[in-house]
Amino acid sequence: MAQPSSSLSSSKDDLIQLIKRLGTYLALKMSNLFSISLQKLDPRSVGAIAGLAVAIIFTYRLMRSPTAPARRQPKRQAPTTSSSAISTQSNPTLMPSGVCSSSEDLRPQNVVDEFFQPVKPTLGQIVRQKLSEGRKVTCCVLGVILEESSPEELQKQATVKSSVLDVLLEITKFCDLYLMERVIDDESEKNVLLALENAGIFTSGGLVKDKVLFCSTENGRTSFVRQLEPDWHIDTNPEIVSQLAV
Repeated sequence: MAQPSSSLSSSKDDLIQLIKRLGTYLALKMSNLFSISLQKLDPRSVGAIAGLAVAIIFTYRLMRSPTAPARRQPKRQAPTTSSSAISTQSNPTLMPSGVCSSSEDLRPQNVVDEFFQPVKPTLGQIVRQKLSEGRKVTCCVLGVILEESSPEELQKQATVKSSVLDVLLEITKFCDLYLMERVIDDESEKNVLLALENAGIFTSGGLVKDKVLFCSTENGRTSFVRQLEPDWHIDTNPEIVSQLAV
């Protein structure tokens, strides 16, 4: 494929050289003719010379016109080849920019998704949802608010669960909360009240000491609940729960 191309280019060069020589020869003849007085020239000779010059110029342009695209064609192909090579070699470096452009295009969609995605509810909203907007709640103390699970343990100490403290405070913000528990002696009552006070329930929440009720029997707690008629009662004793459900 290389040999015909080189031979074709050499033949074109020879033709161009030949036309240039012919043009030089004609120019020399034309200068000699114009050096003679115009009165001695035959009109036919002048017309023949002019026609010959026009024919030579037309022939030269005709011979040159097909070669121009042939010379321009490699120039058009060269950028295509080089650009394809560059794009092939630079694909790894262009990929991150492509990713960036695609991520920029997705930014408006991400903003829309973030705007319409479900908002994470707060603790107060969760508490209200669980209680179904109840306005009065009663709750036992042992095993729910305190770490201790029996009245005997309250004779020694009372410890508030840290895990339920925030929930308890949220309940006191919008509910009328009453705490109740069965105790053995007055010392147990003091331990319970002291533990609740140290936890900040009486100062941070809406709970007051008068709403902490004590009784000596389980039936006494059931009576408290019936008298208060709360929307919700929280208890760890299944028997009390079943009695209140009747």
